[in-house]
Amino acid sequence: MTQPSLTECREPWVIFTRADDPWVDGEARRLRDAGGAVVRLDGRELLEPGSLMAAFAREVDLPAYFSHNWDSLAASLHERHSHTAATSDLAILIEHADPLLGADHLGLFVAVLCQGAWQANLRIDGDGYLDLDYNERNALHVVFLLDETDPADFAGPAATDEDVWVELVDGRLTVSNTGEEWPAAPRER
Repeated sequence: MTQPSLTECREPWVIFTRADDPWVDGEARRLRDAGGAVVRLDGRELLEPGSLMAAFAREVDLPAYFSHNWDSLAASLHERHSHTAATSDLAILIEHADPLLGADHLGLFVAVLCQGAWQANLRIDGDGYLDLDYNERNALHVVFLLDETDPADFAGPAATDEDVWVELVDGRLTVSNTGEEWPAAPRER
């Protein structure tokens, strides 16, 4: 597998890595230099679904219809680019993410992030077809920054959804969608 990217519209969608990983700063700089945005969230604020939704609503430029639930988060991450965002490409860096290892909703959260990123990066609608209304593909990636926990420790808890694939690459845990419902390239209608 090639090095993950925050500037390209390709997998992996979610990455767990050490907070001191120099790859993160380099990729964030490349994204900003290309006109993209980097949003930082505090993982300690994401331990309960309610505070997680509030943090995303406050910090990520989501559409006004975001209704603070999992389905709406996936759709809003996908749609933010075409409706409200000042910039299209986005990296969400979740700092101090270690406590999320014990969160009951971690697997669902990761699956939702993958779904939103898959749709934004590939411009695929919910049925797996090229989104003909908004053809522009936008880089959207989420990085969990770990202070003390080994990224490999998140492999099981992050992959509780059967449609999520995790792989440890160069000390980073990478996460993407898997299965027939999540094609790697858009299908024409």
